[in-house]
Amino acid sequence: MNKNKAIASVGFISTILWGISLINAAPALAHHPSGGNIPSTFVEGFLSGLGHPVIGIDHLVFVIAIGLLAALRNKLGIIIPASFVLATAVGTVIHLQSINLPIPELIISASVLVMGIFLARENQASLALITFLGAIAGIFHGYAYGESIVGAETTVLTAYLLGFCAIQLGISAIAFYLGSSILNQASKSPQLMLRFAGFTLCGIGFAFVSSNILG
Repeated sequence: MNKNKAIASVGFISTILWGISLINAAPALAHHPSGGNIPSTFVEGFLSGLGHPVIGIDHLVFVIAIGLLAALRNKLGIIIPASFVLATAVGTVIHLQSINLPIPELIISASVLVMGIFLARENQASLALITFLGAIAGIFHGYAYGESIVGAETTVLTAYLLGFCAIQLGISAIAFYLGSSILNQASKSPQLMLRFAGFTLCGIGFAFVSSNILG
């Protein structure tokens, strides 16, 4: 029964990943929860921050990926999403300082593919490596988030940062919980269950990379 539940959980995660990837495969910088309007109040800034990582499907899939990777590391795994979220705030500040980062859309798309590969691997990479690469990816994801808030007042900017940090931590926490449940329910080769989700992420990441390269 536990094995059946684990397989069902993997199937659910994979279906969600494929479903959200089909909704929007546009480049990361094109996402804007306010429809192109800069938020003007604290509430608008916070809501815009909540919406950006969800509307940007490449961002959403990546956050789910780091939550699942964190589950493979037990309690220490929390370092992965925590470092990523902190790095996204840094990336937004970099954008607001008018510092240009190279090919952000391609790197964001590639980050989904890379994390999918890590999740699909039989032999897991070190926690330090995944955390480091996740933080680097976070800078570029945050750089994309910054596009939506350029020109906003400090109060609005603060709300925006709080919003996207909160939603990313929440999504990664849900993914961590689902991943941990899968590992606990599977009686044989528990990591194999999450590897299936990793293969799905690889396919999604490849689709995003191809879209960016081919235009």
